[in-house]
Amino acid sequence: MATRKAEVQRRIVSKDGHNNVRIDNVEGMVKLYLHDIWTTVVDMKWRYKLTLFASTFVMTWFIFGVIFYFIGMGNGDFEHGLNANHTACVVNVETLTGAFLFSLESQTTIGYGFRYISEECPLAIFTLVAQLVITGLAEIFITGAFLAKLARPKKRAETIKFSQSAVVCRRQGKLCLMVRVANMRKSLLIHCQLTGKLLHSNVTEEGEKTQIHQSSVDFFMDSSGECPFLILPLTFYHVLDEHSPLAGLNAVNLRTRDFEMLVTLNATMESTAATCQSRTSYVPQEILWGYEFKPVLFSTTGGRYVADFNFFDKVQGSNDAAFLSNNTEKLKLEEDFKKE
Repeated sequence: MATRKAEVQRRIVSKDGHNNVRIDNVEGMVKLYLHDIWTTVVDMKWRYKLTLFASTFVMTWFIFGVIFYFIGMGNGDFEHGLNANHTACVVNVETLTGAFLFSLESQTTIGYGFRYISEECPLAIFTLVAQLVITGLAEIFITGAFLAKLARPKKRAETIKFSQSAVVCRRQGKLCLMVRVANMRKSLLIHCQLTGKLLHSNVTEEGEKTQIHQSSVDFFMDSSGECPFLILPLTFYHVLDEHSPLAGLNAVNLRTRDFEMLVTLNATMESTAATCQSRTSYVPQEILWGYEFKPVLFSTTGGRYVADFNFFDKVQGSNDAAFLSNNTEKLKLEEDFKKE
């Protein structure tokens, strides 16, 4: 039963941090995207971006090739029996294919050899200048979009790992909800801060019901909410006291509560000084009451520390006897749930 409920549990944010909210029935969506064309191009998937990159070059080569072809046609360059004193606008261009090749050679600065523009045709000279200016701006835009997408810290955020489950146990005499976070790279993340948002339905004093109400969930590590750097797998905790939005949560009502806890890690990459953000979420079925995380950090005989990620998501029953005595039945239910 619990497994079936977990499968149909609605989530706003998936476990890997992606947005599950679908935007629908927005009037003029295409127009809005075109108004912010830079963000639209940067957010494109790579296959669409590569298609745009290739099509931009091919289309500009073809369009200006057609223009050069019509210029030559208007100048009478393709007529039979031309006067010996006739000067073509683009020398040695007699077909549309030749005009396309001339446009390609001009734009890619290959250099002129067999085909070249003559000085007797001002319109062709103006078209050539316009082509180089317009295509130069297009190349700058496309190249900038490529670099912007490559430089985004999105991929760096994917190397930040959250524990699959959150646990509830006692820490320094206080009942706490804990999550584990780790940096999968050797490069440091500095100024790390873990924040949380509790997403749940709420009824105001005026009787208005909101489907999604957000409440702040403060996470701490030791005595502060900020970690100077993330080099080891760390456990952040939230105290379940009367000031917590999860106040009143216990082993009995945990499974019947309907909420989603969004956890966000904000950090700065030491190598580039860029800010990255990684997210995940937990629903009640992913919160284990009366458990604690198994140790993940070990020391070797050579004096080095090793973080064994085989134990990163492993949990064990809490060692707090007073805590366990009140939750024996709950722990049994948790164990049955894990086996399922």
